[in-house]
Amino acid sequence: MNAITLTDRKNASISRGVGMTTQIYAARAENAEIWDKEGRRYIDFAAGIAVLNTGHRHPRVIDAVKLQLDRFTHTCHQVVPYENYVALAERLNALVPGDFPKKTIFVTTGAEAVENAVKIARVATGRSAIIAFGGGFHGRTFMGMALTGKVAPYKIGFGAMPGDVFHVPFPVELHGGTVEQSIAALNKLFAADVDPGRVAAIILEPIQGEGGFYPAPPALLRSLRSICDQHGILLVADEVQTGFARTGKMFAMDHHDVAADLITMAKSLAGGFPLAAVTGRADIMDAPGPGGLGGTYGGSPIGIAAAHAVLDVIEDEGLCDRANLLGARLKQRLESLRDKVPEIVDIRGPGFMNAVEFNDRTTGLPSADIANRVRLSALERGLILLTCGLHGNVIRFLAPITIQDEVFSEALDILEQSILDVSSSP
Repeated sequence: MNAITLTDRKNASISRGVGMTTQIYAARAENAEIWDKEGRRYIDFAAGIAVLNTGHRHPRVIDAVKLQLDRFTHTCHQVVPYENYVALAERLNALVPGDFPKKTIFVTTGAEAVENAVKIARVATGRSAIIAFGGGFHGRTFMGMALTGKVAPYKIGFGAMPGDVFHVPFPVELHGGTVEQSIAALNKLFAADVDPGRVAAIILEPIQGEGGFYPAPPALLRSLRSICDQHGILLVADEVQTGFARTGKMFAMDHHDVAADLITMAKSLAGGFPLAAVTGRADIMDAPGPGGLGGTYGGSPIGIAAAHAVLDVIEDEGLCDRANLLGARLKQRLESLRDKVPEIVDIRGPGFMNAVEFNDRTTGLPSADIANRVRLSALERGLILLTCGLHGNVIRFLAPITIQDEVFSEALDILEQSILDVSSSP
């Protein structure tokens, strides 16, 4: 069956609300490569949107899942618990930054982790208001949408969002934003819109994902930690996209000298299997009563088994160090194009969580068209890329950290040629 027929079937049977970046229909995948139903090979620089830091079908992940399949696939931990759920919680409690006792819950998706972090923060503080940042992304559930600081496509047509959610600007120096301006906006919010004594939590991504791969400045995290401590507010770090070696450390908050009270995680936690978690201060995590947290599929035995293997792979294969090496190579190649490609206005990101941003060379304005043309040119050559950013003018790079050196070199050649072709064309 050819791709056009399959696309027609998709259009006839699946809601158009489920957007698709490509019309590639996967048949098989290994590490950083995907083959479609026609047998064409692609290098995967999307990795299921940061889900596959350990690559497609890492042998140790697959072996762990097969072993679990032969034991049991589901009991619901809240009915009949299992030891590997407990053991994974112990491992995350030890790994998550913060020199204090921690506890963990497991759920299924990143949005669900964020929802539970809000629930925990509200019951722990007895407050209801939540503050998030412009450009942030926290999921497609209603609370996730309310927290997300990007309207299109996430909020259009879905009506009123949950109340008691407020936003302040995220400091992006490239676009004229500073930490001082963000903190001033937060203080203005406290003076004009919401009493800080009514705020349960401030949530942010240590590096914005959908918003454009902008790292939070260290000064922002320090200021937020001080403000939270002053007013009894909890600091929540959304590490759904940044966690598990992507930034060159296990968590992006490891780059900072302050700790969050709660951390949400998902995506690469289980190497392609649905699993998410919230880890935080033990007393805060214990605030909800028994039965207040959980879910039928939360902490799936399959996902738990995969996550143990993922943590083993990250440690045994030195993926934090490898992320730093790969990111340095990628940024070096992009930097070598600056003189030839005036549309490149920024190259950024720690570890292997990198991005390149494009502006129109004539107007100097953000250009989604250039970013998308680079994406399409690379796709024609067999390289899958993703765009992001409020203006859609950023290409983000999320290749598996396990990518083979020769495949990575091939991808960099494709990327360079695609950027040069788009820059030289009218």
